Amino acid sequence: MNDKALYTLEYDKIISRLAEKAATSLGKEEAGKVRPSSDLAEVKRRLAATDEAVRSVALKGSPPFGGVTDVRPALARARLGGVLGPSELMDIAGLIMGSRRIRKYAAQVGDEIAIPLLADLCEPLIDAKPLEDEIRRCIDEQGDVMDSASPELASIRREIRVGEGRVREKLDSMIRSSSVQKMLQDVLITIRGDRYVIPVKQEYRSHFGGIVHDQSGSGATLFIEPEAIVQMNNKLREAKLKEQKEIERILRRLSELTGAQAELLSSDAESLGYIDFIFAKAALADSMFGTLPAMNGEGKLRLKRARHPLIDPKQVVPIDLEMGEDYSAIIVTGPNTGGKTVSLKTVGLLSLMAMTGLFVPADDGSSLCVFDGIYADIGDEQSIEQSLSTFSSHMTNLIGMLNQVTSRSLVLLDELGAGTDPAEGSALAIAILEHLHRIGCRIVATTHYSELKAYAYNRDGLINASMEFDVATLRPTYRLLVGVPGRSNAFAIAERLGLPKEIIDHARGEVSEEELKVDSMIASLERDRRSAESERQAAERVRREADELSRKLEEERFKFQEQKAKLLEEAREEARQSVAKARREAEEIISDLRKLALEEGASVKEHKLIEARRRLEESVPDPVQKPRRKAEGKAAKIEPGDEVKVYSLGGQKGHVVELTSGGEALVQLGILKMKVALSDLEPAGKQAGAPAKTAVHVATVKRTRDDNVATELDLRGTTLDEALVETDRFLDEAFLANLGTVYLIHGKGTGALRTGIQEYLRKHKHVKSFRLGNYGEGGAGVTVAELV
Repeated sequence: MNDKALYTLEYDKIISRLAEKAATSLGKEEAGKVRPSSDLAEVKRRLAATDEAVRSVALKGSPPFGGVTDVRPALARARLGGVLGPSELMDIAGLIMGSRRIRKYAAQVGDEIAIPLLADLCEPLIDAKPLEDEIRRCIDEQGDVMDSASPELASIRREIRVGEGRVREKLDSMIRSSSVQKMLQDVLITIRGDRYVIPVKQEYRSHFGGIVHDQSGSGATLFIEPEAIVQMNNKLREAKLKEQKEIERILRRLSELTGAQAELLSSDAESLGYIDFIFAKAALADSMFGTLPAMNGEGKLRLKRARHPLIDPKQVVPIDLEMGEDYSAIIVTGPNTGGKTVSLKTVGLLSLMAMTGLFVPADDGSSLCVFDGIYADIGDEQSIEQSLSTFSSHMTNLIGMLNQVTSRSLVLLDELGAGTDPAEGSALAIAILEHLHRIGCRIVATTHYSELKAYAYNRDGLINASMEFDVATLRPTYRLLVGVPGRSNAFAIAERLGLPKEIIDHARGEVSEEELKVDSMIASLERDRRSAESERQAAERVRREADELSRKLEEERFKFQEQKAKLLEEAREEARQSVAKARREAEEIISDLRKLALEEGASVKEHKLIEARRRLEESVPDPVQKPRRKAEGKAAKIEPGDEVKVYSLGGQKGHVVELTSGGEALVQLGILKMKVALSDLEPAGKQAGAPAKTAVHVATVKRTRDDNVATELDLRGTTLDEALVETDRFLDEAFLANLGTVYLIHGKGTGALRTGIQEYLRKHKHVKSFRLGNYGEGGAGVTVAELV
């Protein structure tokens, strides 16, 4: 890639921003080394890695790179047998911990989305936790070797602490003496050269034996080690030397352990640096609202609302540009400071970013090409005095380009042909464009020459473009208009600024009729474009309003569904509570019936069954009563033996046994007899004129313990829910029949049915205990339950 183009397009500033996003020095180093690639497959791989990082951060947040530092120099010394310091070893432990965290992070992300490239980078990272644990066992977070590093070190340090205590105790007893205190400059103990001393006044030097280790700047104070503690200090010094040797031995051992894995750890450090670099690209994409561009090798560009990444997002004006399909060169005209150069740099810089593997600040759907080279000759126009040097500089750059440009190159030319005679400059510019166009490269060029407008208009594969200028405000809008050549606004500007009309008319007379026609044509094109743009904006506004309305309707639909679900849930909850209440009351009634069965012995009296039935019916929530039509004409006569409906029981059918006094009838409902008011009855299916039925004599049903109740229940082939319903019914019947032991046959199978039934038996109020069947009873395929 052309280095001058990289500098001209300010690629280095993008890389600096990328390096700032890296969390580690290793990642910053990787960012500093990256360069655009001309290999389409490599570019796609780079962008795919960035995309994986963007999606990972969106899912799990930024990866944990804390503790990861560049330990490669320390690892190199350890590999050669060098002894590492405590802080270097702690950095290596931090690298191992960081590697483990990144592996865990990638695994968590990989469980939810596919990240093959990041997974491949994390897969070779080694698990060196035993080495990390050993380092952390010996060295604390402050980089000091701990007593626990070895028994010898712990013993030596205990000896040192005891020795220091004795020395201090001896010196304390000396300085507390009133006779000694008058000879001291300060009543304190201090240290000089690892030896304990006391500050003695100069004039009392002769009263103290021992060694002078230091004196104050004025010479009035001598720091003396009294003779009484010289030997104690010597022993203390010896212990500290032994401590230092033991620390060196420990560090050497840890360095040897590190050296054995130095090569793998160094590879881990490089991998972590590259992973950090990939996530730095994701962070840069987030900061500039970048998107993933589609890449091709066919010279096609499509930029949608592309923004220059180095301009304040609040001020930058997006551009739309397409190239490579119908035309391969764009000639941009327009006023100075109108944004031509920025548009030129935007195309070049975004291409370089994409080829580096970076997302680009443009809308979704943008696509860029992988070029074998990007060449740029961009520079501001110079003053008249510097015109010759400016022209020479441009020509030098162009000559260098022409020797390297291929059909797969992108060429960016700013103010082509400027800096010399307009006639010669325009002719030279046309010749250069023609030569580059024959080569087949992609070209974006800016110019002031009107001759190039006609050249682009008449040449296949070239198209005019311009930077929009608002004549009403005399300001550029910085919008790139592809397909519309720039028009001269000199007369309009001069007129708005107040130049006399006769001067402007005279100036117009000096311009050829053809040039005026071209200017008029451009003005017409610009009006049509503005009209189309206005209509597009109106259509866009309508679309946004429709989208907003659709969104609101969707929100209302969602709220309605939520409310509906809530009401249904409340209704279900009410139903559940009603059913639960009815079930509790039914169980109480059944319990009473069982007690009656036990108390009465042989049978349950009919009137007690009727009373229990009445209580059971009362426990059921009242149904919604449907309106009852009034009988037309005379009420139907009810006689014994008639089939009737009982309104208060929801239309339940029964037979009239006999009519009683008080306007009531004794009605047989299944096994129950009830007294019901005649007004609550209606004949069921009685044909007019049919003869009255004879009275039906119904026997009273009595439940006794002599009924034939089985002692075993076969549940094989049923689901657990079905089995529990059958088991509950079976246990009720067995209890009423006074059975002591029952057998539940569930089979062996997977054991799920057996487990579910035994869990149910554990909570059942009729079951005293249960066990698996013994040999001859069915073994594990049968559960034997003892009833209360």
